[in-house]
Amino acid sequence: MEVINEFLSSVLPYTEWVMLFLIIGGGLFLVFYSKLLPYRYFKHALRITAGKYDDPNDPGEVSHLQALSSAVAATVGMGNIAGVAIAIYLGGPGVVFWIWITAIIGMSIKFYSCSLSIMFRGEDSEGALQGGPMYYITKGMGNKAKPLAIFFCVAGLFGVLPAFTTNQFTQTLMTVIVPDEAFMVLGDFQWKLIIGIVLSIITSFVIFGGLKKIAKVATAIVPFMVLVYLLAVVYILFTNVSEILPSFKLIFTEAFNFKTLVTGGLWGLIIIGVRRAVFSNESGVGTAPMFHGQSKTKEPIQEGLVAMLGPFIDTIIVCSLTAVVIIISGAHLDTESNGIAMTLNAFERAIPYGGVLLMVVVSAFALSTLFTYSYYGTKCLSFITNAKIGKFYNLVYVGSITFAAVASVDLVINLIDLSFALMVIPNMIAVLYLAPRVNKAMKAYFLNVKHERA
Repeated sequence: MEVINEFLSSVLPYTEWVMLFLIIGGGLFLVFYSKLLPYRYFKHALRITAGKYDDPNDPGEVSHLQALSSAVAATVGMGNIAGVAIAIYLGGPGVVFWIWITAIIGMSIKFYSCSLSIMFRGEDSEGALQGGPMYYITKGMGNKAKPLAIFFCVAGLFGVLPAFTTNQFTQTLMTVIVPDEAFMVLGDFQWKLIIGIVLSIITSFVIFGGLKKIAKVATAIVPFMVLVYLLAVVYILFTNVSEILPSFKLIFTEAFNFKTLVTGGLWGLIIIGVRRAVFSNESGVGTAPMFHGQSKTKEPIQEGLVAMLGPFIDTIIVCSLTAVVIIISGAHLDTESNGIAMTLNAFERAIPYGGVLLMVVVSAFALSTLFTYSYYGTKCLSFITNAKIGKFYNLVYVGSITFAAVASVDLVINLIDLSFALMVIPNMIAVLYLAPRVNKAMKAYFLNVKHERA
């Protein structure tokens, strides 16, 4: 594991530059290229998600809400609870500001990429309707771009492994549930192995049921887990009202800390913010378009608007609340705490039985993420080979859960960061290349919306 981690650490810095250029540079281009139109139709996006425009006769497998819930289930999870803590641990409170910036830009990327997932849908080897980067790359850019689509899928096979979620969920269970005296019977490795095997078994029951079962479970879990988490955070904020504004002030001041700028650390701060934001909401990575490409709709722009809500819910709301709770509690000052341990520390300080409550929420977050991520890998392998072989990815996926439970957090973070950075390259190239097609469809769609209002 140490050899693998050293290799990943050595390669990662080179891919970060490309990712930063494509996510921030490409994302800013899309923001201005769209003339902020998607942002201006935020309320309309909520109406679409609520089912106001659903047509059961439209092609696709799941509703707008189910597609969003499934995509959010895959992103709202450990990235929001443990990922934010890791970002603050590495870069201090100021890194949260750069997470926000990346998320706002990411909303535009999600709009374009998920519009394309409906605009350029294809069929797999069994004739089933499919959507995602591999399809809008080949159908939108032509067969000459197929190597780009294959590159995306190969990177995706590693990027969608449940490594980070399993690793941090295992750490939570070890901290909260397993009593100290239990370690006298079995050691740290043995307990992690047991938890990994149990998680593998639970996950297999859901993911072998297919997309509809995944979407059904995700739609049930996501609203519940978000509500419980928000209620817990709101309680903490209300009991520490006087600390809220100072916390936000600290985030803004540390984001542009003069000392950090002089020592050359600001660039590193931005990199950490982009990394964790990309991990949190996956904008530009190309995973969400795979779910949104299955929506029952004929209108690409509608799905783009629905998808745009993902980074807002996932990062602007959930990540921000996690960050403020960590800062209010003072857990960020504990240099021994990293990842989920820091967030657990914050909840235990701020709320009675906070550790247990967070464990319940984390369980819902983690399980929903474990259920949804397998679908991405299956689609990637199906595209490279065929739909029958693609289903075997679930076996690899379930087996990787046990491995991730016993792996080090550094190895897991580096693996996901590298894989995501590699997925960003082909996906963002395609999104930027096909952006004019989305703009053309967007103008026509919003013109019709205006006529309807009139």
